[in-house]
Formats: sequence, structure tokens, C-alpha cells
Amino acid sequence: AACASSHVLVGQARSPISPDQVRVYLQAPTGCEQIALVEGSSRGAFAVSEQAKMDRVIERLKKEAAALGANAIVLRDVVDQSSGSVGSGFATTTASGSTTQVVGTSLSTSFLSKGGSAIAIYVAPEALSSR
Repeated sequence: AACASSHVLVGQARSPISPDQVRVYLQAPTGCEQIALVEGSSRGAFAVSEQAKMDRVIERLKKEAAALGANAIVLRDVVDQSSGSVGSGFATTTASGSTTQVVGTSLSTSFLSKGGSAIAIYVAPEALSSR
């Protein structure tokens, strides 16, 4: 199974913080420090609705960023990912004289998860309090 989250450092990591302290931005605030590119997915999570999948992606991005000491993330993109598929089939054969007849049916379904990427950043406490 693929990892639920990962990162690539692009700056200096800091001491880890609680994921609850990580804010989510759509645009980077002025004067922030980039720490890492982080990725996360809803793969392996019991999340059925699109919102539940998105919540799991954000949760995992925040957790990865917090482990690096980032107090915010800037969302880059969120995409649907294939998490696998299940198929089943049934066939029957009948023969009569020189004629053979085969009848079959099958069913297949795919499972989708969400994946996302963000930039883990550090925003100075005074800049956070003014937002």
C-alpha cells in the first residue's frame, strides 16, 4: 500500500507541533518561510463521501506539516486517485452434439481516493494573530 503522507524538505525543519495548530491557506501569507512540499491521501481511510475524503487529506497534510514544525500549509492541488478495483465473473458452458454455447457475465467496480499536495510553511506568530 502507498504511504498516506510524505514530504520533501525545501527549507529548514523546526520542532514538531500539534497538527491542531496548523492553519490552511489557499495563498501564502507575506513573509512566510517555506519548509517542505507535503503530500497526503485518503487512501486506507474509511471515508465514503467526497467531503470525508477531503477532510482526511487535509488532516494528513496538517499532520505531516506539524511533524516538520510548520504552523500552516498552502494547498496546491487535490485530485482523485485510483485505489484499486474489484471484479467478479460467472460463465456457464453447454454442449450439444457439435455445438458449444458459452454464456457469461461480469461486474467490476473501481475505488477512488483523494490525494493532495501543499507547501508546509512557517508563519511568524505576530502575522498569525493579525489574520
